[in-house]
Amino acid sequence: MGLIFNIFWLLIILQMFVPLFQKRMIQLRRQMAIKALEAKRHSRVITMIHRQETMSLLGFPVSRYIDIEDSEYILRAIRMTPPDMPIDIILHTPGGLVLASEQIACALKRHKGKVTVFVPHYAMSGGTLISLAADEIVMDPNAVLGPVDPQLGSSQGGYYPASSILKALEEPNPNRDDQTLILGDIARKAINQVYNTVYSLVRENVPEDKARELAKILSEGRWTHDYPINYEEAERLGLPVTDEVPPEVYDLMDLYPQTTQRRPSVEFIPVPYLPPSRKAGEK
Repeated sequence: MGLIFNIFWLLIILQMFVPLFQKRMIQLRRQMAIKALEAKRHSRVITMIHRQETMSLLGFPVSRYIDIEDSEYILRAIRMTPPDMPIDIILHTPGGLVLASEQIACALKRHKGKVTVFVPHYAMSGGTLISLAADEIVMDPNAVLGPVDPQLGSSQGGYYPASSILKALEEPNPNRDDQTLILGDIARKAINQVYNTVYSLVRENVPEDKARELAKILSEGRWTHDYPINYEEAERLGLPVTDEVPPEVYDLMDLYPQTTQRRPSVEFIPVPYLPPSRKAGEK
């Protein structure tokens, strides 16, 4: 009986510490992959990958987004980089706080060396704002950016587009309360602030009229906030996009796995296939 009891507790301890060991091993693999990419491109590589993460022991999924902690770490990485050294930043994010995104974007814009943003899948909202600070945006042909129009929290919960709040205020309503009017004033200021930020980020890379047009399109709420700006549309907007993402970036993304608390809904054989061989005589 005592042996079974000891084996039971041993299994409990292993169940607690094996995930920690696995997490440490994948962190080491990420560091090695980052160093290899830096050696190849002679740059400082910074990643900001937001997936659902798993809390230690309890196993609850936690949604991630751009926050002040992210901006602190990235600003520290930029300070530790020589002024003329290129910076490569890999983005995979749904967006987040405007303040944190603006801090990161402005710091990248001030950096003297070339700044390249890699978007292997998506960089929405605040991720797009950061991308606008880059000298080059390297997108997967199927990756997307998104509008940067501000979203304001409501007293009822949730978020409303600032542009929609202003649109609602255009409708005549004698019973409108002061809180709604205050929210409209904040919405107007928020759109102007984001417009000015976008304009300041892009004006050096595009003509004056194009910079103002781009700032207006991205900040005015022309689309829903989750509207996907694909590679072709980003190119039409005048953004400095290319589509040659290095294979090392995809390999690095594989080292940021999604939480395994639920069965994956997508499965495939994870090896590249060769094109089917042609039969003799076929052209």
